[in-house]
Amino acid sequence: MAVSPALRRLLRVLDLEEEQRRLALESALGELRRLEHARAATMERERRGRLLVTASVHSGEMPDRLAGLEEMRAARRLQAILAPRIAAMETRVAELRGQFLGKRIERRQAETLLREAEARTAVQAGRRAQRSLDDWYLNLLSRTKTSSQNPSKQGGELGPQKENAKDETRA
Repeated sequence: MAVSPALRRLLRVLDLEEEQRRLALESALGELRRLEHARAATMERERRGRLLVTASVHSGEMPDRLAGLEEMRAARRLQAILAPRIAAMETRVAELRGQFLGKRIERRQAETLLREAEARTAVQAGRRAQRSLDDWYLNLLSRTKTSSQNPSKQGGELGPQKENAKDETRA
């Protein structure tokens, strides 16, 4: 029994689907890293704003204090915007990871089925080859046995080679 072409096509389709899921997951992970980097940048912006406010308290510069307060307020506003986006992207990454792992499992199952079918085919081919060799050998033995029972067909009673061999065994 040959391996089904449909099984090979299924494996190829599952391989392509797994690749698509992997690429989607990598894209979502890249977007999540970008958002987390933006959050880290806004936290740094807020820290610089606090430092500016602290420095303006010691120097008495009102514009620096106002600028520092504005930096802190803008950074907090960006963090408030980024937090739900990051949470949504983390959820999306988890979904895509699950889909990717599901496709990977499906592909591996199909690979296992294909390997088992190929192994069965190889075993059957080996058995057929052995059966063919066995039949050939039995036919050879049968012909040899028939020819030894009918020595007249070989051109003498035992044939020239068999007579020499028979004489050597007597000596």
